Amino acid sequence: MARVACGAICKLLLEQFDVEIGSHVVELGGVTASIGATAGVGAQHAAPLPGAGSPHRPAPLHLPWPLNAAADASPVRCLDPDAEREMVARIDAAKAAGDTLGGVVEVVAAGVPVGLGSHVSWDRKLDGRLAQALMSIPAVKGVELGLGFEAARRKGSEVHDEIMPGFARATNRAGGTEGGMTTGEPLVLHVAMKPISTLMSPLRTVDLASGAPAQAQSERSDVTAVPAMGVIAEAMIALMLAQAMLEKFGGDSLGEMKRNFQGYLAQVGARIPKGAAS
Repeated sequence: MARVACGAICKLLLEQFDVEIGSHVVELGGVTASIGATAGVGAQHAAPLPGAGSPHRPAPLHLPWPLNAAADASPVRCLDPDAEREMVARIDAAKAAGDTLGGVVEVVAAGVPVGLGSHVSWDRKLDGRLAQALMSIPAVKGVELGLGFEAARRKGSEVHDEIMPGFARATNRAGGTEGGMTTGEPLVLHVAMKPISTLMSPLRTVDLASGAPAQAQSERSDVTAVPAMGVIAEAMIALMLAQAMLEKFGGDSLGEMKRNFQGYLAQVGARIPKGAAS
């Protein structure tokens, strides 16, 4: 609860710089949605350098935007109506069987400026910090950026994002970071959550005092926490991005931070050759 509350404050700070974060469920109980930032794995870029994207621009990566408004219209926060119906059916079936389900949430941060993080210091690489923050969420067992593990199965020509005139990327397969730093493209992360460990049909365990066989306790009645986990993942990403923004642009006031930010954008923009397409 505390981290979600802090994340909400960080979101307010990020909104001052046109950075917006949203999430939606892309897999639950073995059902995979057909809508997602990497569903086409060749998603076009949404934000040209210097990366000060606005939530009022066209939806990043062909997703509805604001993302949370669309996701919250679904009982399982899924954008694919067909997948949503099957997810609900599997939740009902698992509940009847006394079982639980896991899944995957996609989190997208739009409008993130280029250059956050570090390509020099291992402990300041933004992708590493994001992965650590998300892995700290209880029951989270895996994190991907962009194509993630799919990148290991492809040829280099099908993985790397070509740089276009104006320094934007033709695709966003990397998920918004390269070399530990943001590229100015939307951040796209996938967060995998295991099923809830306390089942209504308890699994076998042992009594810690005697070592004798026993049945695990039934401590909660919900079948899945995947949709709710997306909210926590958003908060963790907001915390990491706000920290990175403060490190790069911080000052003694919001006004000073905005001035530093605008100066940085002007400096980066001045490096783009005149006449280059954005």
